[in-house]
Amino acid sequence: MLRSIIEEVLLFVLPFCIFAGWLIVQRRNPLDVEHWAKHWFWLSIVGLAFVIALIAWGGWIAPREQGAYEPPHMENGRLVPGRFK
Repeated sequence: MLRSIIEEVLLFVLPFCIFAGWLIVQRRNPLDVEHWAKHWFWLSIVGLAFVIALIAWGGWIAPREQGAYEPPHMENGRLVPGRFK
């Protein structure tokens, strides 16, 4: 669960990092507020779009099991894990 949260946070931060890199290439100070003031809104929208796309893509390619689910049960004194039949 923590891994998926970290992935989404990093994906949200990606546009901000790219913009900071662009500021560095342009030889501007990325810590100056004046460079960020006009771009916060659009960087946030792009970051949210990335996160939504990741969630949708993950749901699209998630493995789907076919068949009936057999819950965990005991067989001959041993615990048999749940599985799809």
